[in-house]
Amino acid sequence: MALTIRLYLSLVLLSGLGTSHFLINPLRNIKKRSLPDTVVNGIEIYSTKINCKVTSRFAHNVVTTRAVNRADTAKEIFFDVELPKTAFITNFTMTIDGVTYPGNVKEKEVAKKQYEKAVSQGKTAGLVKASGRKLEKFTVSVNVAAGSKVTFELTYEELLKRNKGKYEMYIKVHPKQLINEFEIVADIYEPQGIKELNADVSFITNDLMNVLTTSYSGKKGHVSFKPTFDQQRSCPTCSTSLLNGDFIITYDVNREQPGNVQVVNGYFVHFFAPQNLPVVPKNVVFVIDVSGSMAGRKLAQTKEALLHILNDVKAGDFLNFILFSSDVTTWKDTLVPATPENLKEAKEFVHNIQDRGATNINDALLKAIEMVNKGREMGIVPDRSTSIIIMLTDGEANTGESRVEKIQENVRNAIGGKFPLYNLGFGNDVNYNFLEKMALENHGVARRIYEDSDADLQMQGFYDEVANPLLVNVDLEYPQNAISDITQNNYQHFYDGSEIVVAGKLVDFETNSFVADVKGHGALNDLTFTEEVDMREMEKALEEQEYIFGDYIERLWAYLTIEQLLEKRKNAQGEEKNNLTAQALDLSLKYHFVTPLTSMVVTKPEDNEESQSIADKPGEEVKADKISHVYATQVNYQPPPNPYYFDGDPHFIIEVPQKDDALCFNIDAQPGVVLNLIRDPDTGITVNGEIIGEKKASSETKKMKSYFGRLGIVDPKMDLQIEVTTEKITLWSGGRRTSFTWMDTVTIAQNGLSVAINRKKNMVVSIGDGVTFVIILHQVWRKHPVHQDFLGLYAVDSHRMSTKTHGLLGQFFHPFDFEVFDVRPSSDPKKPDATMIVKNNKLTVTRGSQKDYRKDSGHGTKVSCWFIHDNGSGLIDGVHTDYIVPDLFYHSPTHF
Repeated sequence: MALTIRLYLSLVLLSGLGTSHFLINPLRNIKKRSLPDTVVNGIEIYSTKINCKVTSRFAHNVVTTRAVNRADTAKEIFFDVELPKTAFITNFTMTIDGVTYPGNVKEKEVAKKQYEKAVSQGKTAGLVKASGRKLEKFTVSVNVAAGSKVTFELTYEELLKRNKGKYEMYIKVHPKQLINEFEIVADIYEPQGIKELNADVSFITNDLMNVLTTSYSGKKGHVSFKPTFDQQRSCPTCSTSLLNGDFIITYDVNREQPGNVQVVNGYFVHFFAPQNLPVVPKNVVFVIDVSGSMAGRKLAQTKEALLHILNDVKAGDFLNFILFSSDVTTWKDTLVPATPENLKEAKEFVHNIQDRGATNINDALLKAIEMVNKGREMGIVPDRSTSIIIMLTDGEANTGESRVEKIQENVRNAIGGKFPLYNLGFGNDVNYNFLEKMALENHGVARRIYEDSDADLQMQGFYDEVANPLLVNVDLEYPQNAISDITQNNYQHFYDGSEIVVAGKLVDFETNSFVADVKGHGALNDLTFTEEVDMREMEKALEEQEYIFGDYIERLWAYLTIEQLLEKRKNAQGEEKNNLTAQALDLSLKYHFVTPLTSMVVTKPEDNEESQSIADKPGEEVKADKISHVYATQVNYQPPPNPYYFDGDPHFIIEVPQKDDALCFNIDAQPGVVLNLIRDPDTGITVNGEIIGEKKASSETKKMKSYFGRLGIVDPKMDLQIEVTTEKITLWSGGRRTSFTWMDTVTIAQNGLSVAINRKKNMVVSIGDGVTFVIILHQVWRKHPVHQDFLGLYAVDSHRMSTKTHGLLGQFFHPFDFEVFDVRPSSDPKKPDATMIVKNNKLTVTRGSQKDYRKDSGHGTKVSCWFIHDNGSGLIDGVHTDYIVPDLFYHSPTHF
């Protein structure tokens, strides 16, 4: 279910053999001579610019590269860019020695003859093909004479779709060559106002920090990255570039109202994404292929994903499992509530799943549909709940009913449009087209699960997208006789963090207002949302924005209409398919989109002959190739001598030995809230902490402070859980439970676990070769009217945990950098303010101090630090509420 659409753009300049993103393939027998750092094998790429303009989620992207042949002979230069599969190329031009050769979009069959002629003559032929999970690659080359210049310019457009509350633009940067002019510029305009805008650059350094700017105010946002020639160097004297990694822009908009309607030049777009609605309970049947082809790694990853999904199933949900091979096996006869007892039994069932037999998809799906229907008919599931079926398979139906058309018919008739079917196709051997068609005609989507090490995370990620339905049977209604050519305006589900987008034409151009009503069934009652727009004010506001590109709403409408026509076409037959094809083709040609129905032809005279460069988007039958290149960076990191820790009310202190300094921040959470502090998905080691409050508010400050009063440590590989409270310590290991009080002096060492309790002061926990935790007990006078006992935690040897470790504290176990400047007086002369650049954020920080209680649990030792305000905002990933977990021993690796 493609709820997030990311902008991918990979830029690589390489010399020599092989495929790259900007590939320079030199001819042989080149005369060697001294050349500057910018010249590789005679070719100089002297300018690369990526310009992104986003207006109301619709992205217009231009990639421009300029090169010159500095060699003594002609050379072939390749221009190679990866872009999102969901994007449509809208233009491509080559400019050679000042002469521009534009691209023309033509019907694919018309362009085919030119393409074949070009290939047969050995001419230039550019092609767009699948290159990875979400990418496709545009490649074109041209022969350039000695001393000649060439400019490539590629334009593509895409509607950014919201996923988990964010829109994201992802740019892969990897020039591997110094470039005189390199820049990435993104301008964002959102009429609703921009709520947040961030840029995260994996290869950022102190020198590059100043050239990355991110700003937003009101409706406008801007991101700029323009490193100088010298700033690109990987070292002061190197000729190689350090620009190597990910450049990610994320943003979201203000949502004071659940919907937003925009009207420009006779076209409208309606964005709908309500917030703060209760989640509708869901009834989920997981239909899992356990045939012989799933043996080994596939089944192990599937089981791992299901176990983590079970951790996320909500109390009001109902669920069941159906396994299929040659026959069909059910966990329970009916849907059952997600009680702790049932979830525990479900996990045992999943643990015991084994592969066997052939693949009987038909009977498995019909059994699942029957189970869902009976759950509703017999009153087993709540009236205000919604049902979904999620099937995962890695092969084709080869026993029972194996005709795909008949299976589709059986499933379609049995579901009857009442609920969606989601199909996950595992691996490249699966009949993905069959799964996709069957899902689409039953109001669901299909998703390919790639056979990689993160396959379990892919499955969990898909479940996360559909785990929180907020509305069911959503209808978006507009004034009758006032609109035409509307895109899809009814949806079976609206999921939390996503967004519904509807666009259309206005029939009545003279109307001054536009009203949209949205109706849907919520968890508690039926809801209606109304949005009214004064179109005169809308037009006036939009005309004032300088960087809006053209009639963007009209192009957004065309993009969305083509996308939906192509989707409907996949299940159509005969005359219906011909009509859908004709409509999509007509719009593709009119708006200059390269779609599966069109190709872009660039004609360049060469040696008195004609050669063609063809941009040819793959059709739906094309299988995705595996990713060609994987880039990884290793950092030689020496562990710091000091720990990372939290203590007090609660203060988090991050000591950074490389800077001989420390950072600190507070977390303000209500009593009873459990926060994830450390989580290592590789080892499974997790530490969570529960907040407690004071007995009452202080008479002086009138505020009630909070502390950590319970800690939970989990190591699933050792079957270990440790609960630490201010009263006692409890260990569960190998099914055995052992308890101690803080009055004890105890040392335990067994099976890689070491626990030492130092009477009424602290305890030390070491797990295997991993991290060591020191937990401090802070005791107060028991009859104190305000304060009560609390805990502090110090993580020692944290470098032994994996690089994936995260959490409020764990995310700082890995190297990171920050810069402090502009130190200035504040209202408190003892606590100056300063400006800090950290994680690409510019923050105002205050100098202060916190206490380290390891050596003196009573009084502690002062540690100077820069205090980050607002719950660590800008320093921690996300916001502090992202780290809230349901219970003390929660250890899902996908939480953040």
